[in-house]
Amino acid sequence: MKKSSKTLILGFALLSFALSSAAQGPQALPSADERYKVDLLLVVAHPDDEGAATPYLARALDEHKRIAVVFGTRGSSGANEAGGEQAAALGAIREIEARNALATLGITNVWFLGGKDTASQNVLLSLANWDHGESLEQLVRLVRLTRPEVILTFLPGTFIGEDHGDHQASGVLATEAFDLAGDATAFPEQIAGPSKRLEPFLENLRPWQPKKIYYFPDADREDIFRGKGPEYSVKEISKSGKQPYWRMALDSFRAHQTQAKSFLDKVAQMDETQIEKMATSDSFWTEALHFVLGKSLVGGSVTGDIFEGVTPGAIPFARPEVSAEPARPELLVELGGPYSFYAEFRRAHGLMNLPHPEPPEIALQGHTTLVISLCVRNRTGKTQEISLAASLPAGWVVQAGTGKFTVAAKQPAATRIEILLPAVAETETKKPEPQEISVHAESNGQSIGEIRLRVELRKRALSQ
Repeated sequence: MKKSSKTLILGFALLSFALSSAAQGPQALPSADERYKVDLLLVVAHPDDEGAATPYLARALDEHKRIAVVFGTRGSSGANEAGGEQAAALGAIREIEARNALATLGITNVWFLGGKDTASQNVLLSLANWDHGESLEQLVRLVRLTRPEVILTFLPGTFIGEDHGDHQASGVLATEAFDLAGDATAFPEQIAGPSKRLEPFLENLRPWQPKKIYYFPDADREDIFRGKGPEYSVKEISKSGKQPYWRMALDSFRAHQTQAKSFLDKVAQMDETQIEKMATSDSFWTEALHFVLGKSLVGGSVTGDIFEGVTPGAIPFARPEVSAEPARPELLVELGGPYSFYAEFRRAHGLMNLPHPEPPEIALQGHTTLVISLCVRNRTGKTQEISLAASLPAGWVVQAGTGKFTVAAKQPAATRIEILLPAVAETETKKPEPQEISVHAESNGQSIGEIRLRVELRKRALSQ
């Protein structure tokens, strides 16, 4: 046999051996797409809401954290200072603005849930208008895709402030997703692997348990949030941007022309000294950021850094510890609507540490109607008669809802009291003081509920 033939045969033999060895060795199964793994997932409602956390995002990027952002809506019901587009067309523009704003920081992984912009303070209206279950399914999918160590979002609660229901809804959904993304029984079709090629429904994601969740409030008052989480200065100089963090936030905000063109046009005419003077006089840009720790599954201190205790790698799914239901009398009248929802929400998600005002509060526009939703619980064995009376400040008028009512045995019921609020003079310049109202419920001469509510009257406010 010629030498060349021997060499050829040997080559084929070696190739066959290599292929045989490879076939017998372990094969790596497909893993998650590392391009979308993040350290921090920000969940907010509208394009420009990211501005509430932009200085911290810039700081986290300096610390080499990977960041993604989810918006609940495209902001299609907002104002438009830059053009005539409205509704869905405005939402398309605002989506581009949000992507451009975040791109100035280097954040490009941005998603939108498709919820409908809802202008009220009622989180339940927002959740309904967002198709709550569908939006939650989408957000759980994104948590499983991005596998964040930490989630940052709006504080779910009702406060005197803008208190936008959509802001609250983003916090509710983010909390629910935090508690569900690691649960293989939640949206299991996302976890199931395909049984055939090009399976159009089963997604082959993996459960993922985030380690910590933090909130920022949409409220005027700050006293009840101090000491509940970390605080960050926005005046420190960014290592990468070579500017104060507040200045990087302002540059990012320039993309939101539809929402603030008149303000941004003024800024564009300023030099750096004037911009700094403006920012110093308007504390919105330079005040420290305060966050509230919702829960940590990896320990750490309440006021420590957001990433304190966080190390790489997955942790086991942790089902939330549901607090015991408080003891209630057999016959009871209590505040309903968003207020009762949040009381149950905090209990169901192990968030009893979250600050919330007592008594509950809200800011409303003068010369509108305040609606007080009430829950009536009759666990007795017979129909009960109850009477409702309201104690109001001067000039406030009950329009409907007080008087005597009956509620069937072993049944819950719902009712409401409507109160006409006085007008607020356009010339009024003094900051209004909240007024307290109370509703007293009685049955058979015994008190079965004393409900208090603090209401601040304003010239302009979102509807209830």
